[in-house]
Amino acid sequence: MYNASDLRKGLKVEIDGEPYMITEFNFVKPGKGQALYRCKLKSMVTGSTFDKTYRSVDRIDKCNLEERDMIYSFQEGDHYVFMDAETYEQVHIAAEVVGDKKYFLIEDMEVDILFHNDRPIEIMLPNFIEKTVAHTEPGARGDTATNVLKPATLDNGYEIQVPLFVNEGDRIKIDTRDGSYAGRVS
Repeated sequence: MYNASDLRKGLKVEIDGEPYMITEFNFVKPGKGQALYRCKLKSMVTGSTFDKTYRSVDRIDKCNLEERDMIYSFQEGDHYVFMDAETYEQVHIAAEVVGDKKYFLIEDMEVDILFHNDRPIEIMLPNFIEKTVAHTEPGARGDTATNVLKPATLDNGYEIQVPLFVNEGDRIKIDTRDGSYAGRVS
């Protein structure tokens, strides 16, 4: 259990059996009465946010989170199968949990999966991956203003904005945190 004085930005707590992360935190000491701790909490499962105020005497539950190293194996219907790197146990994760990160999964890729009470809630990929450009329009000569981008489709169907000099068949580096172009692989 945490005391209200232990609260800070980035702390993970449990409210009504669900994991939440504190995204904003303010300490308020009115002239009269006890101190207040105002927090903005974000659900780690649904992404919804809400505000909550704690008094200095309130106690908050710690979140039972476990991070495991897993290896991505394959997709089976609308589930993704990961294998525990230590026990070789397979874990099936629903497509809703994986979300748009499905475009960045590569077979045999090592990922970290965050579990809350043995239920997967988040997948953390490596920061950068390499993919091949399947289709893009050729860049027109003369369009050389700084940071001119064009759309490109990768070999897995993901659409990304790339610089004009990138052509079909090029391998590019992608930042998995925001899905943006990070560089060309030579």
